[in-house]
This record gives sequence, structure tokens and C-alpha cells, in this order.
Amino acid sequence: MAESGSTMREYRTEELAEAAGIPVRTLRFYRERKLLPPPRREGRIAWYDDQHLARLRTIAALLERGHTLGGIAELTAAFEHGRDVGQLGELLGIGWSEETPVRLTPEALADYFEGEVTPENLAASLDLGYLATDGEEIVHVSRRLLDVSSALVGEGVPLAAVLETARRVREHADALAALFTDLISTHLTAGTDTDTGTGTGTAEDPVTRLRPLAKSVVEAELTMAMDRLHQSRTSTPQTPSS
Repeated sequence: MAESGSTMREYRTEELAEAAGIPVRTLRFYRERKLLPPPRREGRIAWYDDQHLARLRTIAALLERGHTLGGIAELTAAFEHGRDVGQLGELLGIGWSEETPVRLTPEALADYFEGEVTPENLAASLDLGYLATDGEEIVHVSRRLLDVSSALVGEGVPLAAVLETARRVREHADALAALFTDLISTHLTAGTDTDTGTGTGTAEDPVTRLRPLAKSVVEAELTMAMDRLHQSRTSTPQTPSS
């Protein structure tokens, strides 16, 4: 195993495959499909680095989420040809979003979660679709989620617990999204004036237009639910009179 600079580890083909937990033939197949950037070569020896290892972990996480190699290749090509990082959500199957992706170096990511950037937590973040790799950078899909996760870890909540909670929140969020989308789609159609029922031909998609209302409902209900739960847990039980 060689060193490139002061911090970057390098791997021969067999070493990289072992570190990624895949057969050498799979690694070579990914190279043939251009899912990995070319290695550095010294004569007949190919040297890979930690960025190649991160890319392999991204591929493994996306495959586990049901993405095909063709779809992963599209994502890889998009980044390598400079496509707007704002399209990350669409390429990962998340769809349109108001979230702002963030580009980070591995060192910057470690600064956000000091002592918590473990292989297990990285794999969980990749599986959730929070992280992807782009050359020597890491892309987080949401500035807000990154800041909230970092704040919780800063308060002492383990990152593993934050990510597990995020996974459970995702399930509830999907159900809420389906509920509001069905409500709006059932009762409204694009380009229809809701007061007269006449076609205006100018209104945008009603799900997009009314999404802020759904967000307001969810935020208000969540706030009240947390208040109720907090009050029930902190109230002093009354002792029955004899």
C-alpha cells in the first residue's frame, strides 16, 4: 500500500476490492462500465485511492436501494461532466426539491461530525441518499438536513441514532406526502380556477402550488404533538385521595 501526499491512502486492485468488500472481478467490471475514474498508473501497476473506495461504497448503497448499474452510471456521468448538483435528487430518485445540496471535502464532512464519521455511518448516509461522491468531493443532498444533523450531534446525540431516526422520519414523510398529494390531485386539476371551475390555462401544477400549505399543516401538527407529548411526560401524577 502506497501513500500519495500526506493523507491520501492508495490501494492496489486487490487491496481496494478487499476494502470495499467486493470481488476483484466486480471492481474490474465497474471500471469497464466507467463507474470508477481511472486509477493512477506506475508502469503496469494501477493505484486507487480513498476516493475510489468512497465511490464503490456509493455504488453499493445505491444498488441496495434498487438502482440499476445503468442509473448509477448516469449519475456518475452527470457529475463528471459538470451537471448541476441540484439535479442530484432527481438522479437518486428523490424528485424535485427545494433543498440546496452542499459540496464538501472529506475533511469538511469530518468537521461537521467530529469523531462520528465511521464506515457504518457513511454507509447509512449513502443508503438514505443523503450523501454521494463527486470526484474528490462529497455531496450532501440538503443543507438543512446537514445543519440539523450536525447540531444534534453537537448536542450529544450519536450520529447513528440521528440517521436511524431519519430513516423512520422518511417513512412517515412518504406517507404524509402521499396523503396530501392524493388530496390535492383528487380535488384540483392544473389550469382550473377553483372559484369558478373554469379553465384558466395559466395555473401551475396544483401539487406544486399548494405544497407550502401542506408543509404548514405538518409543521403545526408536529409542534402541537411535541407539546402534548412533552406535557404528558413532565406532568406530575396526581396521588389518589384516601
